[in-house]
Amino acid sequence: MFMKFFTELRTAKVPVTLKEYLMLMEGMDKGVINRRVEEFYYLSRTALVKDEKFLDRFDVVFGHVFKGLEMVSVEKATDIPAEWLKRLTESFLTEEEKKQIEAMGGFDKLMEMLKEQMKEGQGEGDGDEEGDENARGRGRNFPIGADGYHPEGIRIGQDKGRHGKAIKVWDKREYKNLDDTVELGTRNIKIALRRLRKFARQGAPDELDMKGTIKETANKGYLDLIMQPERRNTIKVLIFFDIGGSMDSHIRVCEELFSAARTEFKTMEFFYFHNCLYEGVWKDNRRRHAEKLDTWDILNKYGRDYKIIFVGDATMSPYEITYPGGSVEHWNEEPGAVWMDRVAKTWKSVAWLNPTPARHWDHTPSIAVMRQLLGDRMYPLTIQGLEAGMRELVRSSRG
Repeated sequence: MFMKFFTELRTAKVPVTLKEYLMLMEGMDKGVINRRVEEFYYLSRTALVKDEKFLDRFDVVFGHVFKGLEMVSVEKATDIPAEWLKRLTESFLTEEEKKQIEAMGGFDKLMEMLKEQMKEGQGEGDGDEEGDENARGRGRNFPIGADGYHPEGIRIGQDKGRHGKAIKVWDKREYKNLDDTVELGTRNIKIALRRLRKFARQGAPDELDMKGTIKETANKGYLDLIMQPERRNTIKVLIFFDIGGSMDSHIRVCEELFSAARTEFKTMEFFYFHNCLYEGVWKDNRRRHAEKLDTWDILNKYGRDYKIIFVGDATMSPYEITYPGGSVEHWNEEPGAVWMDRVAKTWKSVAWLNPTPARHWDHTPSIAVMRQLLGDRMYPLTIQGLEAGMRELVRSSRG
């Protein structure tokens, strides 16, 4: 069974190596956990999963391979005290459900039926015929069973809970939102942005250098404290946010990206634009018309070592990109495409993050135009897309 678990993980593209599997088996041999499924779940997850984006796949495979091992035995089920069942009735079942149980002959009759149903269900796997609602308590208000409803039930052999209220089950898949293709939250964005890092020690020496202190103390024979500057991420970033119009539906994810970027990058500047970059940008949307900044000044002010990130859905009329006067807000003397070309020639590291799902890009002509201008360096605003964008920024800076 353990080898099947290993091969199923590999089939699901969870990057598990033989070394990690043998380490898990060694832990089992040395008794680091009790022989309980729940403890084995946490141990195997710790040993085999190296990246949290694979936690959801791991949970799916674990539930598939080991489901049913937490099943309460028939003998234990029949030993449940009647008084406990009565208290359970008062707490959780409706009056109509209580009447249904009484009509069946009470709880004694109910438990006898459950015993028979579980016996019938043993060895049949999870391939119950359609309409067989009795197998393993299906379709009933049982505390135990696959599709039974109970706020504190135990799930037995089921792909997913229809009611979402079972507690003691590992396949609730708490980490599903960390899969590669889901849209981002602030924490997930921070994880992805960490691919864009270049550390250096700069500034005042206010941090203890442990290795240097040990070495100098050993050489001199007395305690010699060696200090060093703090290790900082030296990456410099300019972010241009598209604001207004169709971007209103993406405000939340843009706010999360903005918050995460402020935390991850110590040297970061941001600007706003609408639909396409033109001759002016701004930093305060409330004073966008009174306090515009000249795009030429931005191009000349910031060094060539900056990484440039555009955030927008690139959804507009193609004329807004390719023609003078195409802007819907003002008369632009030069097409937006000219300004995008200037950005690409000024900085080598440029990427565009698009909150619109990539499957919709082919239906919007302006997205195709913008992708062409940027040399196809547009990425969806998902974990996988953001990581790909950060890798591109690192790669292009080395080229």
